[in-house]
Amino acid sequence: MEQKNGSSFTGFVLLGFSDRPQLELVLFVVLLIFYLFTLLGNTTIIALSHLDPHLQTPMYFFLSNLSFLDLCYTTSTVPQLLVHLRRADKSISFGGCIVQLFVTLGLGGTECIFLGVMAFDRYAAICRPLHYTVVMHPRLCALMASASWVIGFANSSLQTVLTFLVPLCGRNKIDHFFCDVPPLLKLACVDTTVNESEIFFVGVIILLVPVALITVSYGRIVRAVLRIKSSAGQRKAFGICGSHITVVSLFYGSAIYAYLQPSNNYSQDQGKFVSLFYTIVTPMVNPVIYTLRNKDVTGAMKKVLCRGHDSR
Repeated sequence: MEQKNGSSFTGFVLLGFSDRPQLELVLFVVLLIFYLFTLLGNTTIIALSHLDPHLQTPMYFFLSNLSFLDLCYTTSTVPQLLVHLRRADKSISFGGCIVQLFVTLGLGGTECIFLGVMAFDRYAAICRPLHYTVVMHPRLCALMASASWVIGFANSSLQTVLTFLVPLCGRNKIDHFFCDVPPLLKLACVDTTVNESEIFFVGVIILLVPVALITVSYGRIVRAVLRIKSSAGQRKAFGICGSHITVVSLFYGSAIYAYLQPSNNYSQDQGKFVSLFYTIVTPMVNPVIYTLRNKDVTGAMKKVLCRGHDSR
């Protein structure tokens, strides 16, 4: 008798890149290198933010939180992918798939909101410089960070439940390298239009509300910067925001492509490579972007390295 419910599965099979066996070894080497750099870069940002007193400000509080988010997000998918790229067995348990979907959606949603919070921090720093320390009080920073996590995982809970309520009728081969909403819905043996609409609506809120906050914040920042008479002052102000804008563009561009397009236009192959981009490439380049464009971070790194050298 055919299974009628996903809960009766012993597990799923993540097809990943098994249709391209010649690509698997190359991907394994490249992704392993990227993952190690991701661990190194984000851990460095977190360590510097705690070790250097000059970096214990709201901006670097949020930056270290973003680095922690990126570490968790990458680790929720990449180690498993690396194992699957070198093994014939590409299975994941039913419970493991639920947990992975819940965690990746939660971390992704949290990062969406967090980038909006960081835009507000930049707005306060540039448009309200005299009141910055009052506006961005440590309690408010902690509250906004906590709210980002709570909202991100509340959204994840809803989307995970909606996704796994869909009957799969014995289908268990997921055409992806991790458990994600679009490929899971493709396993359904019923019409998923209502489910897709509900998930799309929730996704729009999680993605576009922070985008609106970012747009409003940077609209006011641009007006404030253009009123600065000194060209050096303008360059410094835009430099402060440049790293954040770059990170926002990379993250939201790939996320909107992956989650906010009609299912009939969704290419599974393109989806896999876009997912690789926002699960491994973006978390890896974020520390590089902030480090290369930020004299405070590079200065703190030199201090720590010199301190370590002098102690020998």
